[in-house]
Amino acid sequence: MRRKTTTDLVFDGEELIRRLERFAKHVCGEKPLTLRTARLALPPPEKPLRPSEVAALRAKLGVTQAVFAALLNVPKPTAISWESGARKPSGAALKLLRLATRHPELLAV
Repeated sequence: MRRKTTTDLVFDGEELIRRLERFAKHVCGEKPLTLRTARLALPPPEKPLRPSEVAALRAKLGVTQAVFAALLNVPKPTAISWESGARKPSGAALKLLRLATRHPELLAV
């Protein structure tokens, strides 16, 4: 039988007390502590944005490329390259752009 390696992050007061008691025994050297890892359900990765979607977001906000770049805290050439298709936004920038697409008021000036 495979050993359970995950644990719920939500537990009641009694479980918290049991865990603290186990930890106290470990600190005193009475009992070794077994470590467990928690697996979190992560959302799926964001789909890439097309250049036209980046341009549409900027147009929806009604700002210039320079202001758009400043709102996103990226260099102006980066924002321009996203709109032209020379580069694709990724990571945190992609997440921010997706959020701003759904809720443009987040970036509204």
